[in-house]
This record gives sequence, structure tokens and C-alpha cells, in this order.
Amino acid sequence: MAEKTERPVQAAGDEPSAERGDTQLLATLGYKQELRRHYSTVQVFAIAFSIMGLLPSIASTLSFSIPAGPAGMVWGQVFRWLAASVFIFIVGLAMADLASAMPTAGGLYFWAQYFSGEKWKNPLSFVVGYSNTIGLIGGVCSIDYGFATMLLAIISVARGGSWTASRPVLYGTYAGCVVVHGLIATFFARVMPKIQSLCILTNVGLVMATVLALPIGKVVNGGTINSGSYVFGQLEDHTTWPSGWAFMLAWLSPIWTIGAFESCVHMSEEATNAARAVPLGVLWSSGLCGILGFLSLAIIAAVINKDLEAVMNTKFGQPMAQIYYDCLGKPGALGFMAALAAVQFFMGLSLVLSASRQSWAFSRDGALPFFSFFRHVSKRVPYQPVRMIWGVVTTAAVIGLLSIINTAAANALFSLTVAGNDLAWIIPIFCRLVWGRDRFVPGVIYTGRFSKPIAVTAVLYLAFAIVLSMFPTLGPDPSPDDMNYTVIISGTLWGGALLYYLMYAGKVYKGPLTTVQSSSSTPSEINLMATGVDSEKMGM
Repeated sequence: MAEKTERPVQAAGDEPSAERGDTQLLATLGYKQELRRHYSTVQVFAIAFSIMGLLPSIASTLSFSIPAGPAGMVWGQVFRWLAASVFIFIVGLAMADLASAMPTAGGLYFWAQYFSGEKWKNPLSFVVGYSNTIGLIGGVCSIDYGFATMLLAIISVARGGSWTASRPVLYGTYAGCVVVHGLIATFFARVMPKIQSLCILTNVGLVMATVLALPIGKVVNGGTINSGSYVFGQLEDHTTWPSGWAFMLAWLSPIWTIGAFESCVHMSEEATNAARAVPLGVLWSSGLCGILGFLSLAIIAAVINKDLEAVMNTKFGQPMAQIYYDCLGKPGALGFMAALAAVQFFMGLSLVLSASRQSWAFSRDGALPFFSFFRHVSKRVPYQPVRMIWGVVTTAAVIGLLSIINTAAANALFSLTVAGNDLAWIIPIFCRLVWGRDRFVPGVIYTGRFSKPIAVTAVLYLAFAIVLSMFPTLGPDPSPDDMNYTVIISGTLWGGALLYYLMYAGKVYKGPLTTVQSSSSTPSEINLMATGVDSEKMGM
């Protein structure tokens, strides 16, 4: 990976502090500094790694991968954790190129507007921004719903499986979790970087403890470890899809799990040395998650009960709870499930933080409804977009009502995250390839001559992931309870966003706005300055 040292951000001979350099770079992109820069490179990485919450994410989405059998669970995710984590890492590389060149909290929609063809700038920017907002808030919903199921599964295990939470109880637990996240994000902002650093240790520690405890507990309790041929070669199909497609649908779990790396981008205006910290956070989080994910899944497949139907239909309401119970007994299962739930809780907290920053940036540029209200940065709670934090919390609470309907509607929360974010990722990368080839000037982190092939691969992969997220997981003729409602929910939300754009927003949304005063530069020229592109060359 090549590193570029020349950036037209500061005057020759001037050696400002890292924070001053970040402020100047942000100003060249058209924005004044409004948030506090107090996240280090490691802490920016921790935001994404915390949201990925590797083991809790795997636990929350095992129902997507178990139906393909152990080989589908391991290799279906390896094609996304080793082979497939290679693809997500490639997407991360493509995003890192853009994040280093133009580090803003808005990120994706800013890039789409900058690189798009003239007549497509505002519509594509608007679609990307809304899709990213939908995807991130959908992520809050899915993570906190996963936390609620884990917390209630602990109660079920403690009662020996004699109690199962009703859907209203499940939703009440979920809504309470979202509200608590809003309170912490609002009033504990100063210690949030330290919380993120702690999340690195807890996530890695939980993976290592599980990898060691599950096989030891299985043997001590008289069980046997599944053979290597079973773990890596036994492909089962507990769906009505052809085996090959059931194998592919097992990708939904890792696609959802590793898909949080983009959250680093939305911390760009709170990161020190953002042009380096943000892309490194993207790459470190996706790379480490790929390695640890494969290790975790291999161990789970090695100890899982071969009666996969019994695991999927567990009386505890959570397949991972059954796996812990089978290997470690009731006390061990309670201990590990409590640790899983705690880590998942902080996953949701980190995502509320990231989603609020993206939504705040989108409001700052006049896109979201009531943008003049939500773009406010609090004076009572300094440097915090408090109104937007609670806008995210309220929206997540409303969308989460889907969980009351049935399991299929609740699972749509997971696929909504994939569909929303992947659409938001693919468009700016595509725009850079089609229209922005001459406009792109690298930042300090750059993939060099591999940049364009990486971008092409990322676009193809993301298109596949979006289509995959729309399929019912159990078969081509689903019942209402087994239907994947993502296409309906996503279509409704995207359609609503486009209708809002056509009826109103298209008249007022003119793309990213400048919030710095300049007597000699137009907004477009300021944006060009940020990437070192000569305005005369661009015909301005």
C-alpha cells in the first residue's frame, strides 16, 4: 500500500498540530470544526470493531448459517471470512482510499456528490445519504434486538427453558436498551473513547475464552469433538433451496457481522489525524474480524450438536445459548451468555454513536426532514449532536416494532442493514470509477495501481450482496412466517425517500453545503481544493 505525503492542506513550511491540520483539511472540504476531536487511531478502529462485536454477531445470526450445515456455517462464512472476508476487505480497501482523500462525517454521500456526473450529483448523493441512514439505524435495530434475545435467553436458561419471552416483552427489552444507549451517548461522551478501547479487549477476550472453553467443556462433560471431515466437509440443507444456494445464503451472517467497518468514516470529524486514522480503522477492523471470525466458527462447528434442528429450535430462543449449554452446562452457559450480552450492549452503543454522526452530517447538508432542528450541536452538552442522537433512538424504537409481528419481520432488521449499507457503499465507489477518475487525488493511505481493480471488485461483490439479502432464507415458497420482508421494508423506505426528494427535498437539497466562510472560493472550488484538483482543469 503506497503512502502519499503531499496534501494541499497547509502552507509550505507550516507545521501545525495534528488537530489543527485536521481542522484545515475539513475546512478545505467546506466544513467548520463543530465536534471535539478526541478519538485516536486505535479508538476509531475500536468503534468499528466494537460494532462488529464478533462473537455476539455470530450468535445473533447463527439462524442464517446453521441451515446449510457445518460446512455451510464455516465455509459459507469463510467464503466471507477467509474467501469472503477477502471480499469485504477489498470493499474496505476501496473505502479506505476515499476516506483518506476526503475524511468527513457524511462520507459516502459526500463522495457520491463529488464524483458523480453533473446531472446525477444531487439525486445520487441524496439516495446514498438516505440509504446509509437507513442502514445504520437498521443496524441499531438488529444489534439491540439481538441483545434483547440474548438477555431474555439468559433468563430462559436460568429457568431451565420453562419460560420463553413473549414478543411484547422482547420489544420492551429492546426499546429499553435503545433508550439507555441514547442516555449514555448523550451524557458520557467524554469517556466514550475509553469505552471503545475497553471494547477491543472484551471482544478479543470473549473470542479466546469461547474458543478454549467450548471444546474443553464438551470433552469434560463426556461429549466428543466433531471430526474435521464433519466440520469442513459436511454440507447439509435444512431449507427447500438447492444445496448450492443454501450454501450461499449462509453468507448473510458474515455479511452482516463484518459490515460495520464503514462506521469509522462517520467519526472522521472527531478523529485526530483523520486522513490516516479513519482508513486504518476500516482496514484493521475488517481484517481482524475476518481472522477471528473463522476461528470462532470452526470451534462452534466442532462442538455443535449434530442434530441441527434441535439447535435451531432450541427452547432457549437462541442457538448460541443451546451450544453453550450443551458444552458447559447451565452455569457455564449463563456466564458466557451474560458476557455475550454485555459485549452486544456496547455494540449497540457504538452504532448509535456512529449513526447519529452520519445523520447529523446529512442534516447539516439540508437533506433529512427537520434538518434545521437536527443539525444543531448542543451547548449544554458541548460538542454533541444531542437532538440527532435522540432522533436515531426514536426512529430505531419505531422500526423495532416490526419485532412484535413475527420472527421473519424481526429478521428483516438484519437484512435491512445489509441492503441499506451496501447500496450506500456501492454508489460512491461506482461514481468514482465512471465519472470521477480524473477527480480522485489520493490521501495519505492509498492502494496505488491496484486502486481501480479493487474498486471494480468491490462494486461487483456489493451488487451480489444486495441481491442475496432479499432472498427468503428457508426456501423459494416461504410461508408468511418464513418470508424475507427486506425487499418490502427497504423498498418502502427507499421509495419514501425518493418520493420525499421529488416532492420537496430536490428543491432544497443541493448537495453538501459549506459551513466555512470564504470570500474567494465557491463551494465547488473549496471541494476541489480538498483533493488538489485544478479548478480550470475541471472547467470551472
